[in-house]
Amino acid sequence: MFTIPDELVELGQKRIKGYDVQGFVRSHGSISPKLLLIGEAPGENEIETGIPFIGRAGDELMNSLNSIGLSREDVYMTSPVRSRPYKWGTKKERDGTVVKRTYNRAPKPAEILAHAPLLDYEIQHLQPQLIVTLGTIGLQRLLGKNAKVTELHGQKLIQPIQYLNKLEDKQFSLTSQTYIIVPTFHPASVFYRPSLREQVEADWQRIGQYLKELTV
Repeated sequence: MFTIPDELVELGQKRIKGYDVQGFVRSHGSISPKLLLIGEAPGENEIETGIPFIGRAGDELMNSLNSIGLSREDVYMTSPVRSRPYKWGTKKERDGTVVKRTYNRAPKPAEILAHAPLLDYEIQHLQPQLIVTLGTIGLQRLLGKNAKVTELHGQKLIQPIQYLNKLEDKQFSLTSQTYIIVPTFHPASVFYRPSLREQVEADWQRIGQYLKELTV
């Protein structure tokens, strides 16, 4: 089992202090994963359990993995931000009362930069054969803000990726090494846009094929 060291957890918590985030999910998984999966950030369920990708989105992801003969134990799941970004809102209870509560939100660029050393460490030490980005946040963390899931999903991209060269840097550098990246939609996307399901399923079949080609 692979996970990041304690001092890196402490660094991540220190660098993101002061932002509207809560908790910390310490990603873990296979030490030689068939896939490195990069999502967005932990949600409410993940913070409560400390496990990446659970709940409805996690079930969707497990179905996608199962469709190409993989399980959670075969992969390493992580994200650009390890604390849950939240925003305040209101919720109407069954009895009609309105209560304030927190909701998940997408991480901000500064929060992604704060936790950049954590993802860089995982990529460097795991040296994955294939990286699958799940949604826009993971894709743009690796390939830059102009990368679009709608244009690149299901494609096998072989190129350098972004990393933080120095802790004090305010922008990313590019690695000298190239990686194989396959973007696809976030598992939760099919809840908001059911029409995407066919594309998601096709992407995962391509991912399975790319894996076979790498092991031949």
